Amino acid sequence: MPRALSTLTLSDARRMLEAGEAKAAGLGIPYNIAVVDAGGALIAFARQDGALEGSIDLAIGKAKTARIFDKTTEYLAELAQPGAPLFGIGQSNGGHVVIFGGGVPVMIDDQIVGAVGASAGSVEQDIAVAEAAAAAISSIQHREGGQR
Repeated sequence: MPRALSTLTLSDARRMLEAGEAKAAGLGIPYNIAVVDAGGALIAFARQDGALEGSIDLAIGKAKTARIFDKTTEYLAELAQPGAPLFGIGQSNGGHVVIFGGGVPVMIDDQIVGAVGASAGSVEQDIAVAEAAAAAISSIQHREGGQR
């Protein structure tokens, strides 16, 4: 029996970008925000006027990393420290893994349907923008527990 795959839609991604951009505006920082689907493919991307060029690939990389590992990039960063269980993970997947905060898996009805990545501010600000974007459509489980 075939399984149904749930994934984010372009409409979902647009709502997420809008929410992330609003959070970024509140911080006073122009942001790069990326949304990927359940397979990790880019659905939508926003680069606010003046957002750092170097953060384009980071936002996309954070979103893809959060999706392929189904964990926040903040949590992966903890696991990737010297002596931690996933030390070296940043060099996996052709070196395309981004392991600092700002990538968040997106869940609907306890199923991961994609992810969002944000980059341009501090790690804490990136996390806040990504979480705001995910919360626009998601049943996101924050850092305090659950899906990290």
